[in-house]
Amino acid sequence: MDKRSYLGILLIGVAMAFVVLWSGRAEKKNAPARQQYEQALDSARAAQDSLKYEDVTVTVTTAEPDSLSPLFPALNGEEQQYTLDNGLVKIGISNKGAVPCFAQLSGYLDQQGGNIILFDRNEISLNFKFDGKNQNIQSKNLYFETIPAGNSSVVMRLNTNGYGYMDFKYTLQPDSYMLNLDIKACGMDNFFSSDLNALAVDWIQNLRQQEKGFDFEQRYTTLTYKRADKAKGKVMNVTKSTRKVTVEEPIDWIAYKNQFFSCIMIASQTYSENTALTGMAYEKGKGYMKKFMTKTHAQFDPSGSEPTQFQFYIGPNDYKILKQNSKLANDGKKIRLNRVIDLGWPIVREVNRFLIIPLFNLLSKWNLNMGLVILLMTLIVKVLVFPAQFKSYMSSAKMRALKPYVDEVNAKYPKQEDAMKKQQETMAVYSKYGVSPMGGCLPSLIQMPVWMAFFFFVPNAIELRQQSFLWATDLTGFDDILSWNANIPLIGNHLSIFCVLFCVTNIINTIYSMQQQQQAPGQEDTMKAMKWMMYLMPIIFFFSFNNYSSGLCYYYFISGLVSIVTMIYLRRSTDEKKILAKLEADYEASRNDPTKRKQGGSNMMARLEALQKEQERLQQQQKNR
Repeated sequence: MDKRSYLGILLIGVAMAFVVLWSGRAEKKNAPARQQYEQALDSARAAQDSLKYEDVTVTVTTAEPDSLSPLFPALNGEEQQYTLDNGLVKIGISNKGAVPCFAQLSGYLDQQGGNIILFDRNEISLNFKFDGKNQNIQSKNLYFETIPAGNSSVVMRLNTNGYGYMDFKYTLQPDSYMLNLDIKACGMDNFFSSDLNALAVDWIQNLRQQEKGFDFEQRYTTLTYKRADKAKGKVMNVTKSTRKVTVEEPIDWIAYKNQFFSCIMIASQTYSENTALTGMAYEKGKGYMKKFMTKTHAQFDPSGSEPTQFQFYIGPNDYKILKQNSKLANDGKKIRLNRVIDLGWPIVREVNRFLIIPLFNLLSKWNLNMGLVILLMTLIVKVLVFPAQFKSYMSSAKMRALKPYVDEVNAKYPKQEDAMKKQQETMAVYSKYGVSPMGGCLPSLIQMPVWMAFFFFVPNAIELRQQSFLWATDLTGFDDILSWNANIPLIGNHLSIFCVLFCVTNIINTIYSMQQQQQAPGQEDTMKAMKWMMYLMPIIFFFSFNNYSSGLCYYYFISGLVSIVTMIYLRRSTDEKKILAKLEADYEASRNDPTKRKQGGSNMMARLEALQKEQERLQQQQKNR
C-alpha cells in the first residue's frame, strides 16, 4: 500500500475512536440524570408496601405509627379495592391512597384476546400532598374509609383525630370514559394554615406494551400536555434516555398516551406554573414502552367551600370519542382532548380533520372490511386530486411537444460558454407558446398534504386496530407473513409484503414520471441528481417502512398503483403532435391580439427571462472589469 492508503486507514481509525469516545462521554453525561431520576422515583415510592417497576420490587419498612398523630386513624389498615363500572370501562379505586389502581376497557382486546388492561396496582402511583400546620398529608401512605354509592360512585374518607375529615369522591360518568374526582376538606381549618391554597400532585406510571410491534408502538407512546393558552397539544419526545421538561405556563391536562389508549389527568382550574415532566423509554422485552412522571400543583381550598376537581379520561384514542368526552369537562371549557392524537402539521392536520376523517367515518358505516374502506378512500381521494395531476401531466406534455424547437436551440449553441444564450432562447420558446417549466410543480405540491395526511391518520386510527385484510392480521401493525428468528440489521426479523409492493410501485411510478419529464435548459446536472434521488427513495422507504403499519403501506401501494394506471391512460390518450398543433394555432391566433394570449405560463416566463437578462448583464459587467 502507498502512503495515501496508510493515511486513509489511519484517519478511519481516528474517526472510529472518536465515535467510541464520544459515545462513552454521552453515556457518562446521561448517568447523573438517570441516577437523579431513579432517586426521584424512590422518593415517590417511599412508605409503600410494594410497588413494582422494571422487574424490581421495592419493600419499605415503616416506623411504628404514633397514636397521638392527627392522622393515626389512617396509618393502619388493609388495602382493598372498590370497583366502578359503567359498561365501557372498569376502574378500581384503592382505599390505600384513595387513587385509581386498576383500569380495564370493554370492547378492546389485548394481544391474548382478553379485555385490555391499561394499568394495575403495580404500574401506577398517584400521590396528593397537603401541607399542614404540624403534619403533612401524603395520600399514598394513608388508608381511607370506603363509603360506597353504587356502581358508578364511591367516597374515600380520610379520618383524623379531632381535625375533621377529607373526602375523595370518585364518580364514573355514564356512557363515557370520564372519571370525576372531587377533593374536599370538612372541618379541617385547624389542621391547615389559612393561607394554604394549593396541593401537590405526583403521578408515576409505566405504560404497557399493548401492540404487536414494539418499535412502532414506542414511537407513538408519548407524554402530551395542553397549555391553557394554546389550542393544540404539545408532545414531549422521549427516546432512549431520560428527558425532563419544565412547563412554565399553566396546563389544562397531561396525557400518558400509548399508540391507541390514553390516561389523561385534567385539572378543573388548570395545573399551576412550572410543572415538571419526566420520561424514560424502556428497552425491548421489558413489557413496557415508557415510564412517565409528573410533579405539579393544583388549587386547593382548606376551608372546604370549593372542592378541588380533577377528571381522568381513561380510554381509547378515538378522535370522535375524545371530542365527545371533551364536552363533559366540569367547568364547560374547551379542553380539546382530541388533540392528544397527532394528526400532523397545521395544513396536514386540517386535511385530516375536514377530509380524511369524515370520509373514513362515512365509509366505515357501511360495515365493510377495513382494507376495502382504505381502498375506497384511496380511489375517492385520487378522483379529488385528479385535476391537479392532470394539469401537472399536461404541463409536462406541452414541454415534450415543444422538444423539436428546444433541440434546435441546443444545436445552435453547442458550446458551454453559450449556455446563458441557449437558456434565454429556450425560455423564449416556452414564453412564445405560453408554457412554463414550473407549471407542473404547483399541482404536484397540492397533492402532498393528502399524501402526508394518510401518514399521520392510519397509524392513529384505532378503528384499524386488530383488523385483518388479506395476509395482514392487524392493519395498524406490520404484516409478517415472512419472518425468521434472526435479526437482520435495518430489516429486523420479518419482511412486510405490503411494504415491498409499495416500494415496487414507487420504482415503477418513478420510471414513468422520469420518462415524461422534459428538462429545462441548463438543468441537466440537476435532473441527473434528481433521478438518482428518486430511484434511491424506494430503497430508503423499504428500510423505513418495513416496521410501519401494514395499512399505511397498503394505502401507498394502492395509491401508487392508481397513479401508474392514470399515467398510462393519460400517456396513451394524449397526442403530442396534436398538442403542438394546438399550441401553434393558439400562438397564431394571439399574435395580432395579445389580449387573447393565454397567460398560463407567460407571466412566470417573463419573470424568468428578466432574471436571466439581469444575470447576463452582471456577468458581462464582471468580464469588462
